[in-house]
Amino acid sequence: MDKKAEELLEKCENIDDSSVMGSCKVMLEMMAKENVELEDKPSETYLEMAENLSAQDVPKVLQLALKIRESGDIKDPDLKVAASKLIRAIERS
Repeated sequence: MDKKAEELLEKCENIDDSSVMGSCKVMLEMMAKENVELEDKPSETYLEMAENLSAQDVPKVLQLALKIRESGDIKDPDLKVAASKLIRAIERS
């Protein structure tokens, strides 16, 4: 993980911003809809994560967004845009 990603993770540890939370939820819902798999056997589905989203989950969702943005395997432009929007929302918060 690069320095910028580490800074973003640190920044979002205590975040309680509705735009960030909304962006997290949108991205997770899109991941569920597109059947994206980035984690080995996640403890809950992406839809469950979206439904139970809390501020403590934002760092984990940010890590997913960073992986999506950089992934060559994920071709869905809408999902990549959703990941980028989440990252920008955290940068602005």
